Amino acid sequence: MKIVFLGTNGWYDTDTGNTICTLIDTKDCYIILDAGIGIYKADKYIKKNKPVYLFLSHFHLDHIIGLHILTKFNFKSLDIFGQPGTKRTITNFLGRKFSVPLNKLSYPCGIHDINIGWHSKPLRFRCLKLRHASKCYGYRFELEGKVISYCTDTGYCKAAIELSKNVDLLISECALAQGQTTPDWPHLNPQLAAKLATESNAKRLIMTHFDANEYHTLKQRKEAEKTARKIFNKCISAKDNMQLSL
Repeated sequence: MKIVFLGTNGWYDTDTGNTICTLIDTKDCYIILDAGIGIYKADKYIKKNKPVYLFLSHFHLDHIIGLHILTKFNFKSLDIFGQPGTKRTITNFLGRKFSVPLNKLSYPCGIHDINIGWHSKPLRFRCLKLRHASKCYGYRFELEGKVISYCTDTGYCKAAIELSKNVDLLISECALAQGQTTPDWPHLNPQLAAKLATESNAKRLIMTHFDANEYHTLKQRKEAEKTARKIFNKCISAKDNMQLSL
């Protein structure tokens, strides 16, 4: 199983990267986590005739703005999953007033509202509500004998710990700088991301979704990594196009 970080910025694109999007290449399918501008690179890695499943955390624009790029691709099929209201929101967002409607794509596309809890189709996963300024889902995926959690746009919370219990890989946001807190718009800093990995007993931590207004250089991300490693050693700061095998 291969994981590719297509976009690692939060908020907006800069020289350090595109807005958030992560690709997981499994034996039977491709999984895309959020649809920031980084999604435009997906066809560099999606080469096999397998279904594509896109999981949205929430509707802030840096997580869905790349949906207008879907016409670029020639997927076997695409299914979009998200919190209740996803079908209505995305259908409006991709209406003719703003973009190309999903029913005009060259491949079949479905949208699915999902509730909090465990799901067995199209693969085994769990979703819980995280702590953010708007309703936001975190995910836990069981894939090929491995477990991956995805917690972005969240403050430190019980749900993130629950989703990440004993995972092989925790993909966590790190929007804030060292020691920074934003109570009215919850996010994690490197210390809190490392604390989440420690408390949940994760095996590895990859930090992504770096706020473009806080992290101006990749060097700053490496400094965040050094800070996090003082708490949780098996930690890496993601950058665009970074790949790893699990």
